[in-house]
Amino acid sequence: MTTTDGPWADVSFGLGELYELEGDLAQAAEWYREAAESGRADAALRLGDVLGRLADERLPAAPDTAEELLAEATRWLSGAPAASSPDAIELITEMLDRHHRWAARRGLEPGPAS
Repeated sequence: MTTTDGPWADVSFGLGELYELEGDLAQAAEWYREAAESGRADAALRLGDVLGRLADERLPAAPDTAEELLAEATRWLSGAPAASSPDAIELITEMLDRHHRWAARRGLEPGPAS
């Protein structure tokens, strides 16, 4: 039994919401991930959104980390059981926009000097 079986998944989701409201996106992601791994579709959607926002925060300073966060966010959003709900479609659209901004930024960065 994992700590997120049954009612613990609800507790994990609630903690994710609390940390998200407090602005601690890293902690929110950890708790949403616990709940999402237990199969909570709403947690998978929240996790994808929080990871996308974390990537936006880290993009200028840590592009490799931002890219990893975007990839994980995309996996959670696209694999969520509720991926066809209007809320999920909006989050997936936002994620695609993030990927486009990321690609544009990478296209504008100077390459290595020859």
